[in-house]
Amino acid sequence: MTIQPAILEKLESLPESLQLKVLQYIDSLIENREQYMAKGHPAANQPTEQETAPKKYRVAGTMKGMIIMSDDFDEPLEDLKDYM
Repeated sequence: MTIQPAILEKLESLPESLQLKVLQYIDSLIENREQYMAKGHPAANQPTEQETAPKKYRVAGTMKGMIIMSDDFDEPLEDLKDYM
């Protein structure tokens, strides 16, 4: 199912008062898109550079040696000895 028939099907199932709100929302979207494009921005329906950039995957081991854990990490804290 493509998007336009799905939109029309759902729109037709709404009461007329909500259909009017949908129409107003569509008009505001069109107006905002026209203002956005008039300011020299790329078309609103084109994917952004971030969306088209290849996904960078994490590489295991790149932070090796950056985090150091003390030898007494598992020992009780001095502040909590009264409670133990």
